[in-house]
Amino acid sequence: MAGPMNWDEYGETSRAAGNWAKQVFACFTTPAQSGPPPADLLARHKAYVASLETDGSLFLAGPLSDEEGSVMSGAGLVVLAARDMAHARSLAAADPMHEAGFRRFVIQAWRLNEGTPIPGLRLSRRSFDG
Repeated sequence: MAGPMNWDEYGETSRAAGNWAKQVFACFTTPAQSGPPPADLLARHKAYVASLETDGSLFLAGPLSDEEGSVMSGAGLVVLAARDMAHARSLAAADPMHEAGFRRFVIQAWRLNEGTPIPGLRLSRRSFDG
């Protein structure tokens, strides 16, 4: 049995097979402290996320439920449109929640092969420009 395929090689193979294979970065963020964040920290976090959306670095973001889909888990998913893993890590690390040690994060590269993205959809503004 062959070993794991190199990530960049997989991207080339996927594109050759007709997939888009667009690389983005899934940032899974979880609480590092209990309780809600201070209001000023939450405001700075929201402003930072909005700035990522404005500059084109944010693909999607939002909270995650528990495994049953019934309780706010405190975890979140932020999908970053970054140049590479180092850039994605620097964007995530600059989030005020992460800088303050209120949350921690793990990032994985993700290849977008299937689906129907919606151009013009701005979730934070609750608007659709399409």
